[in-house]
Amino acid sequence: MVITKSRLVLGATAVTLSTIAVTSLGIHSRGQALFKASPKELVDEVWQIVQRQYVDGTFNQVDWQAVRKEYLNKSYSNQQEAYKSIREMLKRLNDPYTRFMDPQEFKNMQVDTSGELTGIGITISQDEKTKQLVVIAPIEDTPAFKAGILAKDVILKIDGKSTKGMDTNQAVNLIRGTAGSQVTLTIQRNNQEKQFKITRARIEIHPVRYSQKPTSVGKVGYIRLNQFSANASKEMQEAIKNLEKQQVAGYILDLRGNPGGLLFSSVEIARMWMDKGTIVSTVDRQGEREREVANGRALTNKPLVILVDKGSASASEILSGALQDNKRAVIVGTQTFGKGLVQSVRPLDDGSGLAVTIAKYLTPNDRDINKHGIDPDVKVELTDAQRQDLWLREREKLGTKDDLQFAKALEILGKQIAAKGTPTAEKK
Repeated sequence: MVITKSRLVLGATAVTLSTIAVTSLGIHSRGQALFKASPKELVDEVWQIVQRQYVDGTFNQVDWQAVRKEYLNKSYSNQQEAYKSIREMLKRLNDPYTRFMDPQEFKNMQVDTSGELTGIGITISQDEKTKQLVVIAPIEDTPAFKAGILAKDVILKIDGKSTKGMDTNQAVNLIRGTAGSQVTLTIQRNNQEKQFKITRARIEIHPVRYSQKPTSVGKVGYIRLNQFSANASKEMQEAIKNLEKQQVAGYILDLRGNPGGLLFSSVEIARMWMDKGTIVSTVDRQGEREREVANGRALTNKPLVILVDKGSASASEILSGALQDNKRAVIVGTQTFGKGLVQSVRPLDDGSGLAVTIAKYLTPNDRDINKHGIDPDVKVELTDAQRQDLWLREREKLGTKDDLQFAKALEILGKQIAAKGTPTAEKK
């Protein structure tokens, strides 16, 4: 199996609400199909793709041959009937990440990842056990973020409509809208219901922000990575090079609230921090592996501490897992989201699209973090109230000593810098 830029995405990225729907999965479609398949042909096309590619050869204990027979024995008079059957067929797999998109939904999905979004700025997923819609993370500085939406919030209602039985595509269709319009989300958090009335807006996302911080342990490079979009690696490279010119002694990389994004972006960024070793491996249903490794072109070997929390998902978990297993970084914060699946997204003959879970990924030490996440080396918990205060009401404290997780990261980094400096002093 080959990891390519255009076809593979992390299942954990799920759905980011944007303009006309969902974003940033790095899909490049072949455009409008030259012909429209008949409804029954479309149903069979979807079945065949799943048959060839699905990650579990038992199809999650489903008799997939019997499913084909059942749905091809039906009569279809139009595409809408076929779409309904396809959704029913895929539900049998009990996998929220394998999903069908009608032509409009598929078009909506193909928003440029470098891009501008129009929406509220949250990334959502469907819990595999409860089937509830869950917020992976709000995108920083977006309407949802400013309104106080948090990672792991459960979306109970959208404009008063219950989300029970609703998939992510349906939720997106309800939440999306034009800039300036409003949507009301009913959220469950810690067994309490809260309502958020959010005004949609046009959002420009810059994935990397950085600064040089003078501290008691010397100059420290602080980099916040908000999303693994198509231009994240370019911006990360610029940040590291500029901070190296400023002769920082070490780095704190902040992945808190980063919901993930493109697989190749996480690999490219990992290579900037490590000279050698495995970054990630993907395993398909035949057990075949494709490994991504460092290429000896790290931009720095200075001490590194990474900040994570429950909103750090998919590509964030690949990056932090790679640097943790290779002992290149110390991970500080709380357990991450726990999504370790890879999807292939492809256009179908009538302009619709299909996302299929085709592999799982493992960290360099062969850890399967799906449904578990990355455990930090040093745990520093924040209550929801503390997190809201830090990220919403007192943003100026983010990345300072008043930020408890950052303060611990700085303490650890200081010890690393001192330890690394000792041998050099002895040689002199």
